[in-house]
Amino acid sequence: MSIQEKKGATFSDSLSTNNQSTRDYEASVTPSSEEHKGSAFLAYFNVVCVVAGTGTLGLPYALRQGGWIGIFILFLSWSMSVYTGILLIRCLYASKTTKRLVNYKAIATESFGVIGGWVTFFFNAWILLGAPVLYMVLSGQNLNQLCKGTVGEIGSIPWTIISSAIVAIPFILVKSMKEVAWMSAFGASATVIVVVIVLVMACVDEKNQINVHHDGVIWEQFPIALSTISFSFGGNAVYPHVEKSMREPNLWPRVVAGGLTTCVLMYFVTAVPGYYVYGDTVVNPIYNSIPEGPPQIVAIVLMTIHVLMAAPILMTSFSLDVEDMFNISVERFGKWGEFFIRAALRILIVAVVCVIGCVVPHFDNLMSLIGAFANCALIFIFPVLFYFKLTGWRNKRFYELAWCALIVVMGIVGLIFGTKEAVEDLIESFS
Repeated sequence: MSIQEKKGATFSDSLSTNNQSTRDYEASVTPSSEEHKGSAFLAYFNVVCVVAGTGTLGLPYALRQGGWIGIFILFLSWSMSVYTGILLIRCLYASKTTKRLVNYKAIATESFGVIGGWVTFFFNAWILLGAPVLYMVLSGQNLNQLCKGTVGEIGSIPWTIISSAIVAIPFILVKSMKEVAWMSAFGASATVIVVVIVLVMACVDEKNQINVHHDGVIWEQFPIALSTISFSFGGNAVYPHVEKSMREPNLWPRVVAGGLTTCVLMYFVTAVPGYYVYGDTVVNPIYNSIPEGPPQIVAIVLMTIHVLMAAPILMTSFSLDVEDMFNISVERFGKWGEFFIRAALRILIVAVVCVIGCVVPHFDNLMSLIGAFANCALIFIFPVLFYFKLTGWRNKRFYELAWCALIVVMGIVGLIFGTKEAVEDLIESFS
């Protein structure tokens, strides 16, 4: 058994409490549906591609904010995120009225009624559409930077439009998460190469860094660093669709544990050398700290590929939610009718993402504001609350209750201080 499988089994076993929800889950996740055609390996790449890009390049700066104690918070957030990722999928099978709930919104509706469902949908939509907006902006900036001094230097906004057009092609043509898994594989591989480049170049550049300062902990900025690190595991919004696309959904605990373990290892490899070499001078993204030259150019190119591959995964997850809400299906509209309606919806989604990325001022700070609120809720708080609501808490062991309480506290702390920091940045930007 591989290391990732052992870790997945460990987390899966930790959830095998003596309650009916666990037995229902294990009995329900059978590969009976025709939709369950993707392998666990492709689902693993989906997890890595969606999650890794949010933290790989920014965590050295998070250590600059909070100090070396951020390494402990990094591994704590990893363990909590794996746990809540498993809980979230268990909630899909905890309904007393249906075999499997369809998505995150359905879990919230089952737990706390219509209002809870729409609140969760809002948070989900902001993450699933907001992150692609930022990806398109980053792609536009990177492509314009790469073309500096050539006829291709046409400005960030035109390149943002071109990036959106590139993303639109696979987004419109593919239908499910299984069909975008090959993009995840390319995106994840690009991220791994960037991690290696940053590691090698930071080690080479160490001799040039003089009087670099490090801190064990910076208490006044520690909550901000906590929020930043916690956000680096934000994949819960797409997990229900990734699990649904699996041929063997009962392997989900191993998939999410393996995927997030891969992410945390990449985070560690960039965060520790990045902060150790550049200390209080490190910037975000980290590839702007390494020396200029071919390695930096390659890193920028590969990260651009990564965001172009990750954006369709997020937008596909959002589109699947909307298509389910409006019952856009082959059974209802026929093969070609369903395709044209779905294509029109997805073209509209791409257009909205592109327009927002081009025209909304200070969108990055606005995204940080809602992201701080939404990410902490979706990753840490909601899965625990929904799990207890659907399965009860009296049948849980003491250590499981204590662990879940710690997760919720972590989410609340990140939510409060992340929101506070984002509000201050917004005020500064507008002033």
